[in-house]
Amino acid sequence: MKVTEGRCIRPEGFRASGVACGLKPEGRDLALIASDRPAAAAGVFTTNRVQAAPIQLNREHLADRTAQAIVINSRNANACTGDRGLADARQTAREVARKLGFAPENVLVNSTGVIGVPLPMDRIRSGIPVAVSELREDGWADASAAIMTTDTVPKMASVRIRADGRFVTVCGIAKGAGMIAPDMATMLGFIATDAGIEPVQLETCLRKAVDRSFNCITVDGDTSTNDTVLLLANGAAGERPLSRGEVTAFQTGLNAVCVSLARQIARDGEGATKLITIRVDGASSTADARTVGLSVGNSKLVKTAVFGRDPNWGRILCAIGYAGVPVDPDEISVSMAGIPIYRLGRGLPFDTDEAIQALSANEIDIDIDLGPGNRSATIYSCDLTYDYVRINAEYTT
Repeated sequence: MKVTEGRCIRPEGFRASGVACGLKPEGRDLALIASDRPAAAAGVFTTNRVQAAPIQLNREHLADRTAQAIVINSRNANACTGDRGLADARQTAREVARKLGFAPENVLVNSTGVIGVPLPMDRIRSGIPVAVSELREDGWADASAAIMTTDTVPKMASVRIRADGRFVTVCGIAKGAGMIAPDMATMLGFIATDAGIEPVQLETCLRKAVDRSFNCITVDGDTSTNDTVLLLANGAAGERPLSRGEVTAFQTGLNAVCVSLARQIARDGEGATKLITIRVDGASSTADARTVGLSVGNSKLVKTAVFGRDPNWGRILCAIGYAGVPVDPDEISVSMAGIPIYRLGRGLPFDTDEAIQALSANEIDIDIDLGPGNRSATIYSCDLTYDYVRINAEYTT
């Protein structure tokens, strides 16, 4: 099953658009995804206790596990905006529903950008009719571009799954470059499939996929107020729901799309020059493996060492040690960029020049074996550069 990265294979019965309504100084800033029929819907949201108005609204609208459209604005998070923020989110849903001809409760509303600033609703209202008029089956690239904030590239992935003589498609777009941390780690992801699947089962599939993808990335350790992943399944690819065996294949495809989008987010971390993949084996539980991987992935010292091509393996051991997971240093083995650097309680000799050259690659692997356990996890992170400080120091100014 091969994932198509950087573009979307079109799922049947869905259209998308991305338009400019004046939220950004230039470029697209309002996206719309619509199904031609009601779809089973599932969502996973930030665990941050400070949650943006759209998340509050989406939880309400997902009560019946059905939706038909997703609207997203960039540049403004509509977070910490009080009663007005929630009213603006509701009005956005009503305007989209009115133009598409169905109930506001079937519209999911999403925002990303600066926190604490009211939405300029006059621009949103003027943009919605344009977004509706430009809905196209091949509009996914425009939608992906419209949801970007500090992203440098749009993020898209899709896969086709053969099921009982037919094909079903899973297509996803995402945004995120800063304020990225697990626990529904501003990151947004929107996935559409033409598979037929029951809503409760769909939610289970989404949570499994998120746990091994978006919950396994970190750019800076900050969990946003707006983090959201939504999945719509409209059943347009066939007249019957997927069988149990087909759901297993669907889960594999959904996982692959989510992992691809998660890796694209980590690779495009604010100011980043390198994708860091941290594989942890030998743990007593998957949770322990994830905790260790995230501790290393969030370490500012590890991230800056990768940026500077510095094979300073002591920083990795330090991050493993303070992760809060019981480990025995005498049982740990570590390699960095393919070079063994630590085993059984001591550092290993290696050619420093060779290590520096290996750390010059765009993708760096850190492999950690904790010893006797049989559980593992993979975490995606990025290096920490001068540009990360510049981007975030100037974010609102």
